[in-house]
Amino acid sequence: MSKKISTSKGSASTIRRVLRLIAPYRFLVALTLILAAITVITTLYAPVLTGHGVDLILGPGQVDFAALGQLAVRLVVVVTITAVSQWLMSMVNNRITYQVVRDIRVQAFEHLEQLPIRYIDAHRPGDAISRITTDVEQFSDGLLMGFTQLFTGILTILGTLAFMLSIDWRIALVVVLLTPLSIFVARFIAEHTYSMFRVQSETRAEMTSLVEELVGNEHLVRAFGYEQRAEDRFERVNLDLQSCGVRAVFFSSLTNPCTRFVNSVVYAAVGLLGAFIAIAGGITVGDLSAVLNYANQYTKPFNDISSVMTELQNALACAQRVFDLIDEPPIQPDAPDAKVLHQGAGRVCFEHVKFRYDPKVPLIEDMNLRVYPGQRIALVGPTGCGKTTLVNLLMRFYEIDGGTLSVDDWSINRITRDSLRANLGMVLQETWLKCGTVAENIAYGKPDATREEIIAAAKKARAHSFICRLPQGYDTMIAEDGGNISQGQKQLLCIARVMLRKPPILILDEATSSIDTRTEVLVQDAFEELMKGRTSFIVAHRLSTIKNADRILVMKAGNIIESGTHEELLAKGGFYAELYESQFAKV
Repeated sequence: MSKKISTSKGSASTIRRVLRLIAPYRFLVALTLILAAITVITTLYAPVLTGHGVDLILGPGQVDFAALGQLAVRLVVVVTITAVSQWLMSMVNNRITYQVVRDIRVQAFEHLEQLPIRYIDAHRPGDAISRITTDVEQFSDGLLMGFTQLFTGILTILGTLAFMLSIDWRIALVVVLLTPLSIFVARFIAEHTYSMFRVQSETRAEMTSLVEELVGNEHLVRAFGYEQRAEDRFERVNLDLQSCGVRAVFFSSLTNPCTRFVNSVVYAAVGLLGAFIAIAGGITVGDLSAVLNYANQYTKPFNDISSVMTELQNALACAQRVFDLIDEPPIQPDAPDAKVLHQGAGRVCFEHVKFRYDPKVPLIEDMNLRVYPGQRIALVGPTGCGKTTLVNLLMRFYEIDGGTLSVDDWSINRITRDSLRANLGMVLQETWLKCGTVAENIAYGKPDATREEIIAAAKKARAHSFICRLPQGYDTMIAEDGGNISQGQKQLLCIARVMLRKPPILILDEATSSIDTRTEVLVQDAFEELMKGRTSFIVAHRLSTIKNADRILVMKAGNIIESGTHEELLAKGGFYAELYESQFAKV
């Protein structure tokens, strides 16, 4: 019982939020209501004309053709007005729906950009994609159907009752007394479908994530013979989606037969009662035909509205998933008096910094580090020791749990994120390129860069020669994530991207890991030029790449256990010496 109540409350809350999204388009809503009223009135006026026509046909030789001709003209005019108003109403409803859908999609994506990296890391990318694309699309379909049929259905019910009351109040009373049957059926179905459609949306998101994971890594799937297991995982999720989809469709499919049964009961009651009243001389045969027509039109909207309700429940379930994303707490905003850090000197200081990804799992407990402008700091250690975490904290992808982290003597909490990151340049082990030209990818962090600046950066990154060999040079289109160039070429473009910005602080996370040995030598020369006078953090597993670092920090379990130059650390014979010897030991 409590589950039903909470579901009902959740649905009501979602409806209120949807109405707030529709509020800016209240003029269009008013217009669609007017058009719906015109459609209903003209539709309901047609049976009146038909009834009058029946009364003009009294028997053989007793047909008023002149009056019938006038009625036919009026009927054509009424039908034409109905068709035009319905067309205009569909146009307006489409505009409202797609404006609202555009707004919610923009709102969701903008909020996604404001969510902390912690949220992104904790959720599968396919889930967010499903919410912004599939769920919004489902919401769009339900909202459009709701606008198209809900308004006209309600107005039709009210209109037919009014017309039936004008003909005979007793027939109208019978219809009103039988109405709660349809309302009960619609409510019962709505209560049971909302939660089911929500589960269906969540399972659909799970499938989206799985397909994205498997298709995006198809070369690994095949390389490790994972095809059968991939099929098994897909089959399990697909069966779950089938199961919850069948349950949702089962209850929603009850709508049509149940409401049709109620409609038939109402129609039969009206026909039976109307026949007795007509025999008694209470109404004419034409009025009886009109009443039967109205009884049919009165019950039809209940069928339509019940169908709409199931679609609306699906739409609301999808909308709630989007709202759940929008309701996720955003990143901590910049302080009102946050400083804009212009081209800084590159001084970095960690003072008693604490950080944990999981509050129960210790990581960095007391980090102390002072880096002076122009220093090259290498970070080494086993996987999971906290090297990349230190970089994430410096970029403010994660907020520290304690202590102070400062850049140029300013706590990063007192610096705007945009200006902080503008002073940091990253080249990661995992390359990422957008779908666009080579020049656009190099200028990703500096879109106003001139072509000369882009070419100069590419030359420093040793990327110019391979770019010139591409079909259109710098105007060559790069496929999504650089699918049409090699991994090494992608890495070179990422390096050129940073070289274009020339930030005072560099972060190189295994930046040359995907480049061949010959190219690596060239890029190392470029890095030497780039790092002159700039503070550099070099995360490396291959210790041969960091021999020239001013200081090497050896990390283990989130702590700096050794610090010094390459020669000093080898002389100590500690953990660094063990790592170095393990990589270069002679067999």
